[in-house]
Amino acid sequence: MKRTSKPVFFIVALLILALGYTTIFGVYANYGDRRDTYIRGAADIRLGIDIQGGVDVTFGPEGNVKNVTESQINGIKDIIAQRLVGNNITDYEIYADTTNNQVIVRFPWKSTEENFDPNAAIDELGKTALLEFYLGSETETTTDKDGNTIESPKGTPILTGDDVDSASAMYITEDGVSSPVVQLKLKDSGRKAFSDATKTQYENNGTISIWLDNQMLQNPSVKNHISEGVAVISGGFSDFSEASQIANLINSGALPFGIEVKSNGVIDPTLGVKSLDIMVLAGIIAFIIVSLFMILYYRLPGFVAVISLLGQVAGSIAAVSGYFSFIPSFTLTLPGIAGIILSIGMGVDANVITAERIKEEIRAGRSIDSAIARGSSESFSAIADGNVTVIIVAIILMGVFGPPSGLWATILKPVLFLFPASTTGSIYSFGYTLFVGIIFNFLMGVTASRLMLRSIARFKFLRKPWLLGGERA
Repeated sequence: MKRTSKPVFFIVALLILALGYTTIFGVYANYGDRRDTYIRGAADIRLGIDIQGGVDVTFGPEGNVKNVTESQINGIKDIIAQRLVGNNITDYEIYADTTNNQVIVRFPWKSTEENFDPNAAIDELGKTALLEFYLGSETETTTDKDGNTIESPKGTPILTGDDVDSASAMYITEDGVSSPVVQLKLKDSGRKAFSDATKTQYENNGTISIWLDNQMLQNPSVKNHISEGVAVISGGFSDFSEASQIANLINSGALPFGIEVKSNGVIDPTLGVKSLDIMVLAGIIAFIIVSLFMILYYRLPGFVAVISLLGQVAGSIAAVSGYFSFIPSFTLTLPGIAGIILSIGMGVDANVITAERIKEEIRAGRSIDSAIARGSSESFSAIADGNVTVIIVAIILMGVFGPPSGLWATILKPVLFLFPASTTGSIYSFGYTLFVGIIFNFLMGVTASRLMLRSIARFKFLRKPWLLGGERA
């Protein structure tokens, strides 16, 4: 076994403690009345409707609009869903009531909400859909005041939603093969600009990207010079439902009417923030009890396991709060908390399996270094099998119950046709926290804990078989 130097234990342990502190308390700077957020803490986590309550709002066409079509109502629904996901609100309910020409939405309060004013909460979703077409698909990345990463188009603008007459999903047949496409019909105001743009991009084998509220919908390659004002987006849809969704989003940015709030109200939490405080306190007590058990029963491996478990808990919270710039913030629901707890249980199990294997090697008469090496190696397969199985379940939950345009739903499209369309934020939240918890179990409970154990076992006063589970001399 390659020796691990003594300072490694202190370096890894300090990094874990630093992660734990900054995850809980965050890093902020106050300049008078302004507060800048450098690292988001636990207080910045947006709590789900079941914990904190939220807003119930009904949207509909502005004014006394007649002859509203079903596709237009679905367009309103899709644009609001797009904005919810864009604001990292994963715990929401949304329904399209085509009979009464309205869309009903329920979503939780902000983490910083103090006045609980539904009108202010509704403003977060905005009122006007901004549809834009740009030359190329290059993007630039900026950061808003809350530290969230924002991606925006970098190319030259061509059209806006005002230039689009309609978008519709359909099938076309080429070489005997039918495939779903989206057909665009442009108004006279946009025909020349689109004709010039497609001519340029066709000659340069370029693309034209379609953006809705700074979210890229599509970036199709230009295969023809289009001068008649009718374009077809093809090649990027796995099924008709995806093409239909994109058509609805484009139509929502080109609606012939504005969107207004018809009514709103407040939703009381089913659990309550006070209950959350009790759960947090119970979690702290449980962590202390588990830590004492691990240290008293497994001694040195147990002590190292407690530090790695702290890192796993901190990592799970950080993946929800938006601590990492490459992971957006997330809405934490009661099932989401259950996912964190379950993943921590898997983390304890991983450390117990390793500690038991090391104990067996020590009692078989092996040296300390050999016992740690063999115990860590031979316990890995059992840990990996259990964790990989849970990861697969978590990915399926996120794919089935998450946003249709999400990463896991996209990856699982070949099998999702077996399931009815469903976006259930609470179940998605459970799958997400379970997934990140298992990932951090591998990072902390497997990698970090073994590094620390190999390192701390090099100190002479700790090189005693009894501390690794052997019999006391």
